[in-house]
Amino acid sequence: MAVSPQVPDESLTLTEKHDLAFDILSDIGSDTAKQYGLAFDLPDDLATVYDKLGFDLQRVNGGHPRTLPLPVPYVINRDGVLRWAFVNTDYTTRAEPADPLDALTALN
Repeated sequence: MAVSPQVPDESLTLTEKHDLAFDILSDIGSDTAKQYGLAFDLPDDLATVYDKLGFDLQRVNGGHPRTLPLPVPYVINRDGVLRWAFVNTDYTTRAEPADPLDALTALN
């Protein structure tokens, strides 16, 4: 599953557009992400870039245009135990795609 700051209708549109095979849950306002220290407010210069590119964060994020979650992938086993995560406050730095796949393989 994925968790998004977008309103449910936006997540449904994304799911249908990309034919996703998993659910997307809504965390409007990134309240849950904030509780885990995984949300940030867009700085003014970056918010301006988003606006110029046509991202209507005010609409798609249900009135919370400046707060976004960090992209944090998790692998959680069937018992609810966190087995792998990648957290970096630099949202442009992402995990290698093979890393969560290796963690998933290790669950078997």
